[in-house]
Formats: sequence, structure tokens, C-alpha cells
Amino acid sequence: QAQLVESGGGLVQPGGSLRLSCVASGFPFGNYGMNWYRQAPGKEHELVGEIIDTGMLTNYADSVKGRFTISRNNVKNAMYLEMSSLKPDDTAVYYCNRIQRPLPWGQGTQVIVAA
Repeated sequence: QAQLVESGGGLVQPGGSLRLSCVASGFPFGNYGMNWYRQAPGKEHELVGEIIDTGMLTNYADSVKGRFTISRNNVKNAMYLEMSSLKPDDTAVYYCNRIQRPLPWGQGTQVIVAA
């Protein structure tokens, strides 16, 4: 069964950093482009960024460009989101998903940016 599990969230002060992980199982991870999304309270899912299957190309939402970096390790079936210079507006539950044939949303990982 295809599955994605996010982890690494937590409480961080404005200006701080966090590294989120997304571990895949049950499907050939290296064949899929992947996205990071986030959902703030009361809002729709927002696309944070994406990475192609080889990891050689990434794209980011304007709101995170220059602060967030997506990477992946296809040997470990994992994708990462390095977040720096965090702002209160980055507070959300963060999710990962496949670009092609997205899976049902997982539990996500909560990020709270507050003093």
C-alpha cells in the first residue's frame, strides 16, 4: 500500500529553522515527482514547492522562495524540506504528496512559528 509519512515539525521562534522529512513506502518513489504542501488553519492546501523525480529541478511558491529548500534521497525513499528564516505566516500543517496520481492526504506535520 502506497504511503507517505511526514515528520520533523515543531514549535520554532521567528527567524528559526526546521527540517521536515517525508518518507515513502509501497511504491517506486524514485519514479515520482513530489510536492510539499501546507495548510494553515481555516485555509486551503497551499503548494509550497516541488521536486522532479531525479531531484535535479525544484520550484517554489513565491512566499517561500529563498527561504525553503526541497531535496530528496531516492535510496532512502525520502524527501526533505529545509526551512529557514521562518515567519509566523509559515505556521501550518505540512504535507507531502506525489505530483502524479496523488495519494490521500496523510497526517502531516505541524509547524508553529511563534515567539
